[in-house]
Amino acid sequence: MEGDTSYVAGPPPIFDGEDYKLWAARITIHLEALDLWEAVEENYDVPELPSNPAMTQIKIHRERKTKKAKAKNCLFSAVSKIIFTRIMNLKSAKEIWDYLKSEYQGCERTKGMQVLNLGREFEMQSMKETETIKGYTDRLLSIANKVRLLGKDFLDERIVQKILVTVPKKYESKISALEESKDLSTITLGELINALQAQEQRRMMRQEEVVQGAFHMKAQSTWKNKKLEGFSEQQGETFPPCPHCKKTNHPQKKMLVEVRCQVQKMWRYGTCRANLQV
Repeated sequence: MEGDTSYVAGPPPIFDGEDYKLWAARITIHLEALDLWEAVEENYDVPELPSNPAMTQIKIHRERKTKKAKAKNCLFSAVSKIIFTRIMNLKSAKEIWDYLKSEYQGCERTKGMQVLNLGREFEMQSMKETETIKGYTDRLLSIANKVRLLGKDFLDERIVQKILVTVPKKYESKISALEESKDLSTITLGELINALQAQEQRRMMRQEEVVQGAFHMKAQSTWKNKKLEGFSEQQGETFPPCPHCKKTNHPQKKMLVEVRCQVQKMWRYGTCRANLQV
């Protein structure tokens, strides 16, 4: 049929015993894309063919039998070696799926405790002064998604409220502007993140400009001081007497001049002459 394109699925997600709910969601979509989820979900029987089957019956029989084998093979390929040894003797894809679900998803009581602990972890979060908006929101979304994978609702509104009350004071001006322009109870999570990130980027650009300006001014000041010091020595400017050589034609703070003075002093008292004679 014109316009049809064949779908080529990538490798299945591998389950290693961690984050079962996340893996289960991904492998379900993978099986559906391959038209194999029915064989996992229903575990239908494939009856034997009659004595004189029609071509249509043979085709349907082969397709349904092949789907069950493909679904089983897909699940075998989607687990680690250690988990494979636990399921290798199971007869159907449905049995494999039910075993993994009972073994790694846990009972409702366990899930309830996990949700409770994740809720406490979420409430304890706060944004650090050195943290970016993206880093902080990623942290909150990670907790929220874990709760959702356990089958519990976690609304974006809760994340929005958390961000509004826990970001540092440097974002208060932007939050106040948003409050004046729209109702914060209706703002989406994406809108809030984009607005705060825009302010964050502007602040970073201004800080970079200030730092670059400070470095530029410092470099100019250093160059001018060196030029003035050299010019002063050339013009015979008078300075306080040097504690080493007693001369007044150079500033005391210059390291090279201090070394030169020490050498001159040593030469004056005969130390250098003695060394040369040796």
